[in-house]
Parts: sequence; C-alpha cells; structure tokens
Amino acid sequence: MASRAVVFVNGEVDDAASLRRLLRSDDRLVAADGGVRHLRALGLWPHVLVGDLDSVEPAVLEELRAAGVAIEQHPRAKAQTDLELAIERAIRDGAQEVLLVGALGGRLDQTLANLLILAQRPWAADIRIAEAGQMASLVRAGQTLDLLGPPGSTVSAIPFSPVVTGITYQGLEYPLQNATLHFGATTGISNVIAQPPASVTIASGILLVVQEVLPA
Repeated sequence: MASRAVVFVNGEVDDAASLRRLLRSDDRLVAADGGVRHLRALGLWPHVLVGDLDSVEPAVLEELRAAGVAIEQHPRAKAQTDLELAIERAIRDGAQEVLLVGALGGRLDQTLANLLILAQRPWAADIRIAEAGQMASLVRAGQTLDLLGPPGSTVSAIPFSPVVTGITYQGLEYPLQNATLHFGATTGISNVIAQPPASVTIASGILLVVQEVLPA
C-alpha cells in the first residue's frame, strides 16, 4: 500500500467521527496551521505542523512542542497558502497519496482555492479531498479513475480545464463514450454507479470527479 499523508485543513468539519473512520493506522498526520484543531478534537497529535501559525493558539503551540511535534513555521508574508506548504511537506516526507480533510467550508475564497489547488500542477502524489461522505479526485490526460462507491452512489464529473476530451464512463447509469465537455458544463453532474467496477477515463484535459464513498 502506498505511503499516505492526511492533511488536516482549517475548514469546517461537522462530523469529527467521520474523520476518524477515514484514518489508517500508518497515516502520516499533517496539520496545516489551524487544521490542528480537528486533530486535537480526535485526541490525536500531528506528526508535523506547517504554516505561519496565525491560527494556532499559543497554549496549543506549547502543547505541540512538548509532545515532540515537528513544527515548520513560515512567515505570514508568503506567496503560498498553509495548505500548499503542508502538501509540499507531506510529499517531501515521502507521501505517495495525500488526503485533505477539513479543506472545504468556512471562507468561500479559501474553499475555492483549496479545490483548485488539486489542479495547480502535476503533483508528485495522488491528492484527494474528503468531505461529508464524498471524495473529490482529479483525472488528467490519459488517466483512469476507479470509482469507490457502491451501486446507486452518486458520481459527478466537472471540467477543470477549458476542454476535456475522450471522456468515457464504465459502469455508470448514464454512459459517455469518447465525449467532450467544456469548462462550466453541467452534463456530468449527478450520475450514478450502476454496475461496479466503475471508472472514468479521459484523453485530454483535467476533470474533477466527486463521488460518494462508504465510511471505512
């Protein structure tokens, strides 16, 4: 199994127990600044805290230092968000998969930026966002994404580049075969897994796929 890091972000989390179900015993836990609050709500310590630390209470910071947590502090005047820095740290530490939790909700600008960060560059790891029983993943040119949900679960595909070509669904109720979608198209919203194993393949462009998943 590939090495995985889970990055806790300072967004909204309505169900802390749902986060616990996502975690594996060998995950490397990374807190992106104020995202450390979600870890503490679970009674967990991060392996590393990354950010300018403007959203971490001084008392919490002292607890983290006392617990031996690695702290990578950056200046407030920086060109990257705390999340971007945390992803980079996770990859430097050897993660081949990065799962972002608490990345959505709260400030609209941060939510949009956190979604778009998936498409920012060809990251050296598979990056996904978990949110309220859903998983958001990117599919790039020539890639196939295997869908995780059971029959009847929802799958939505959203173009994240001006044009996405060669879109082909396997095992979905509303099929596409070598289709093209343009940025802003809603054709791919609210499909359903009909027959596992299901998958989405594209020829060119970038496609965001959001799927319902069962709790671990």
